Amino acid sequence: MTGKLKPSVCIDAVFGDLSVTDAVKRVHDTGIDAFEFWGWWDKDLAEIKRARDDHNMAISACCTKFVSLVDPAVRSDYLNGLEESIAAAKDLDCHTLISQVGDFRKGVPRAEQHDALVDGLTAAAALLEGTDITLVIEPLNELVDHAGYYLIHSDEAFQIVDKVNSPNVRVVFDIYHQQISEGHLIERITSGIDRIGHFHAAGNPGRHELDRGEIHYPSVFAAIAETNYQGYVGLEYWPVEPAEVGLNRIKTWFE
Repeated sequence: MTGKLKPSVCIDAVFGDLSVTDAVKRVHDTGIDAFEFWGWWDKDLAEIKRARDDHNMAISACCTKFVSLVDPAVRSDYLNGLEESIAAAKDLDCHTLISQVGDFRKGVPRAEQHDALVDGLTAAAALLEGTDITLVIEPLNELVDHAGYYLIHSDEAFQIVDKVNSPNVRVVFDIYHQQISEGHLIERITSGIDRIGHFHAAGNPGRHELDRGEIHYPSVFAAIAETNYQGYVGLEYWPVEPAEVGLNRIKTWFE
């Protein structure tokens, strides 16, 4: 690799059977200095901050509340949840909020749902303006993990971000999901890098360690490192072997 990327460990996936305190310590002990998690609303934020500070770690990302963005009828619920999430992110000194967009609404034209998503994110951008927090929308695969989900392909996600036209709204490019949905990873990543605010990574098939399966992550990471990307690469997978064994092996790709 020609440059360094910053790894982050998703403690809900990699260390999901441990307390926050124990999970963060285990991440720290591997030498990785950032972690992320899913929902903030079902966790003890004081415990998260204490674990972070005890080990001089950074919180790379967490999620905003899971409300559909393709349904205008619940947009106010989404925006209320986002306001709460922005407050939590500020409290946690976390600069990235991950957002899913909701399931495809049967019987509603896709173009109408696309427009609703753009409108909802435009309203979200107004709440984010003036903060140092980026909201990243996540395309997911529908073939294995998320049947019925609306946003599948990175090209549509990039189109949506371009229409919203806010520095606070970007895409989380999940390499595992996009390998299943579309492939051509390096070309899609490098051509869209200015719209990407976060990465997720897991091996495919199986969503296990990054060096299990068909994705050659050293090549993908090398291509990202050659761009101007400054964000984190979140390791969001379910370990087959003891978690530290895989993390210690994978972290050499970031050194």
